[in-house]
Amino acid sequence: MRIVLTALLASALAAPALAQEPVQPEQTFALQPAEDVTAREFMVAAANPLAVQAGYDVLANGGTAADALVAVQMMLNLVEPQSSGIGGGAFLLYWDAESGTLTTLDGREKAPASATPDYWLGEDGTPVGWWDAVKGGRSVGVPGTLALLHEAHERWGKGQWADAIRPAARQARDGFAVSPRMANSIAGAAEKGLADFTAARAYFFDDGGAPLAAGTLLKNPEFADTLERIAEYGPRAFYSGVIAEDIVAAVKTETNAGELTLADLSGYEVIERAPICVPYRAYEICGMGPPTSGGLTVGQIMSLLGHFDMPGLSPAAGREVEARHLFAEAARLAYADRALYMADSDFVRMPVRGLLDPAYMTSRAQLISQTRAAEEAEAGNPPWREAELRAPDTDPERPGTSHIVVRDSFGNAASMTTTIETGFGSRVMVRGFLLNNELTDFSRAPADDLGRPIANRVEAGKRPRSSMAPTIVMRDGAPYLLTGSPGGSRIINYVAQNLVAILDWGMSPAVALSMPHVTNRNGSTDVETGADGLAAGLESLGHDVNVRDLNSGLHTILIDGDTLTGAADPRREGTAMGE
Repeated sequence: MRIVLTALLASALAAPALAQEPVQPEQTFALQPAEDVTAREFMVAAANPLAVQAGYDVLANGGTAADALVAVQMMLNLVEPQSSGIGGGAFLLYWDAESGTLTTLDGREKAPASATPDYWLGEDGTPVGWWDAVKGGRSVGVPGTLALLHEAHERWGKGQWADAIRPAARQARDGFAVSPRMANSIAGAAEKGLADFTAARAYFFDDGGAPLAAGTLLKNPEFADTLERIAEYGPRAFYSGVIAEDIVAAVKTETNAGELTLADLSGYEVIERAPICVPYRAYEICGMGPPTSGGLTVGQIMSLLGHFDMPGLSPAAGREVEARHLFAEAARLAYADRALYMADSDFVRMPVRGLLDPAYMTSRAQLISQTRAAEEAEAGNPPWREAELRAPDTDPERPGTSHIVVRDSFGNAASMTTTIETGFGSRVMVRGFLLNNELTDFSRAPADDLGRPIANRVEAGKRPRSSMAPTIVMRDGAPYLLTGSPGGSRIINYVAQNLVAILDWGMSPAVALSMPHVTNRNGSTDVETGADGLAAGLESLGHDVNVRDLNSGLHTILIDGDTLTGAADPRREGTAMGE
């Protein structure tokens, strides 16, 4: 039986205005209850119905999760270009059922070989403004998404590479209807420099210069041609030759010229990393290690919460404020460690094992008061820490990201977070796709006022720290839950909250995704608009509460025996689909 959930968002014009943090590329402009989708053979959930359909078709024709990932990502690049694509980077967790192996692949963008720690310093020796850094070629890192997809397909794909790419190429030629969310994103980016770039202006705006309206038929023949070349020749058509030449030319000639070279592109490599896995009650929560902070920080939050009776503090028991307080305090401590220690471990000595050491986690959990919020937390002193001076990195990543989860009929499972960083990335568009602005994920200051180096400073060939947290939860040696989210530096909070809701409170994916968000990044506690009771309760415990729109894009598949249950975040326009 074919089962489908279509969670298309309602018109932006009919939605109430919501408070919005300025750094978000989009706000939640429509919201409807999520629904659980059940299946038995396979399932895919992603951020747009056309992308989900592309993945479904691959799976229905006997493809693997790796085959489906290629099809979904290529279609997302077309229909959700503001969030991800071949001009960006990604992190992947992949469970190979035949070998019983969990593998994590790092397709993160990296800095050019010429980059130095003062990359983001202006003529006066101080860091340039964030938006000044974003717009133009200087913010573009070497893209890794296409290389990652090809690596995954080579390892675990069953179908032909070209067959997974060509549906997006055909859709690009035939055109697609601009979704309400995409139209809303274009309108928001119009005030943030999108129209200042020739190719982006020609594509995202009409002949009169107005942002494209929802429902507009949009064709992208340039992207179709790009995809056809990649389908025929593989990633070498992207990392060398005419496409690479055009990327380098665009980076160097657009506003705020960058330093990317052909050698930077041709030398890009996907890196297999060791998974970050932490025990949590009857489960093992596995994520991605550095250069993303996601797996470690989610692991720390959950390890800290493991010291408390979270199952007994459920909303059903009427104790949700207590639970959210503990969650915010655990996140506060974890983000303090993240700011000081976490970066690309190929360049920075990181106490990875020490940050998750059980004794260290116990000592940190003892800092949490169950009745009162703490002030800003300081980083701890984990075992195996190198004795070197460091300064914390306070630059947050901005959300311009997407998440895909897939479980195929062979039992393979994938959880991939993919990004071009800020919505619409660098604004530089070439051959029908946008280029990332990932180099702004580095600290713009290389050191603090005392000269202490920041771990996440720019260095040649280094990969910027991320918060992306693709997650696979294991139970009895097999995948039980696949999840992940966009959301910039709040991704970690969104994913950890989802884990608590499902693992501790027994919620279905749809119910969990519909819960209001509460986040803390070692500062104020942010509460999602509309959750007035939570806001008041947390304020009574001493939290400095900000009520605002918190635009996650979680996608989740729960694997319970022979039943797959999936759902898409109601804050965006994603769907889940299975059979």
